[in-house]
Amino acid sequence: MIYGIPTYDLPLMAGVAFLSYLIGSIPFGLVLTALSGGGDIRKIGSGNIGATNVLRTGRRGLAAGTLALDGTKGAFAVFCAFVLCPFHTLAAESLAAIFAVAGHCFPVWLKFRGGKGVATGLGCVLALMPGVGLCCCALWLIFAKVTRISSAGAIVAFAALPLLMIRPGRIDFSSPAYLAGCLIAVMILCRHHANITRLLKGTEPRIGQKGT
Repeated sequence: MIYGIPTYDLPLMAGVAFLSYLIGSIPFGLVLTALSGGGDIRKIGSGNIGATNVLRTGRRGLAAGTLALDGTKGAFAVFCAFVLCPFHTLAAESLAAIFAVAGHCFPVWLKFRGGKGVATGLGCVLALMPGVGLCCCALWLIFAKVTRISSAGAIVAFAALPLLMIRPGRIDFSSPAYLAGCLIAVMILCRHHANITRLLKGTEPRIGQKGT
């Protein structure tokens, strides 16, 4: 048994993981930009399919739509796990969150070259742990506004995620939700390795500027 899940339920958990990956892998930034006549977002700015790069097209509405849909797909994957696995809910939701973010970052449709997972990760965390998710969103918005660097807000928010998940007086490192949060944080921070390097060098572009 893993996290109290009997062996005969493992195929169902595998199905949840696969479904969540497919949901997470929907490239809304690419789809919305193409449908609006903006061309291939992968050939604009950083080439990333996320909302920050969509904003570089000058279309704030498209960027907002991408942000909302990327976040929604993360929350939707967690909700699907809630519906499909009523007997192992937290473990299933945690698994769904991990694979939804993995799907966004490494979508099979785009040769595993996806986004950086920020909006999808926030959507997953909000669905899995609403209070923690709101704190992450607040950190992201505050640091992005103060620095005018979106990646700075994302890095701070997800670097803080493992600490935000620790309940006062109760540190439950064995919880599947805690494991999911840590893995999501690591995944997103790794996807920002180039951004971290530029931040240290002082060359990271600010919101609205062209760059990566």
